[in-house]
Amino acid sequence: METPNPQTGVIDVTVETVDGGSDTTGRVDDNDAAEPVPSGRTRTETQPKVRTITFDRPEARNALTVEGLEALETAVDDADEPVVYLQGNGPAFCAGADLEAVADLDGDPERADAFARLGQRVARTIADSPAVVVAGIDGPARGGGLEVALACDVRVGTPDSTYGEPGVRFGLFGAWGGTVRLPRIVGEGHALELGLTGRTVDAEEALRMGLISRIDAEPRSVAAAIATNADDALGTLKRRLRDDDERATQERREAAAFGELVAAHADDVENVLE
Repeated sequence: METPNPQTGVIDVTVETVDGGSDTTGRVDDNDAAEPVPSGRTRTETQPKVRTITFDRPEARNALTVEGLEALETAVDDADEPVVYLQGNGPAFCAGADLEAVADLDGDPERADAFARLGQRVARTIADSPAVVVAGIDGPARGGGLEVALACDVRVGTPDSTYGEPGVRFGLFGAWGGTVRLPRIVGEGHALELGLTGRTVDAEEALRMGLISRIDAEPRSVAAAIATNADDALGTLKRRLRDDDERATQERREAAAFGELVAAHADDVENVLE
């Protein structure tokens, strides 16, 4: 079950049986991101498990700081369950990178490059996880939040979910692997139009273009259904479908380009925050 926490920056981690029983295994806090998630799982031999990770900064629309990204990486990397389910607490799935964290880069292209590479690393951790990672998207998925969802194996949106890459509006773009994954998922034409306009699409349009695979008022049910299948088959199928040796080169170019734009548009980011 979802275990939202009111403390800013906490990512909740829950391990849940398919029949609905759950045990909270631990949390990774923004203030202590290096602390591993406790391993007190309640796996049984007959019930597959789903690890639920909740973005829990509702007052900031679940925007991710550096510490939050590291916490997410740890929570996914520590998962032994065959399925991981990502969700947001409150009215948003994830607003993406915390703009104050972007502003704190002070227009330094090297720091911006490092920030982009961190986001890319977290997205790779999700994409390369042995577990099947399902994004249950309710409310806005914007910028880096959309890129986190793009790294997931399955994306399920509620009827109220919305999607967008608004960075171009203040001189930037999503650099957590989005320029690599988005065109592969929706096609080059849709990716260019979404990125260049910065517009938002609703769940129905996202489904038509292939950005999400299903609209469901209860996205968690899809994760539960996947978890009923054989663990080894899930992992093997994911590896085969994910096989791609060109991503790293493209991500290096993406991070470098992001660094250049942060240097050029530092004032624009500050203006958005004012």
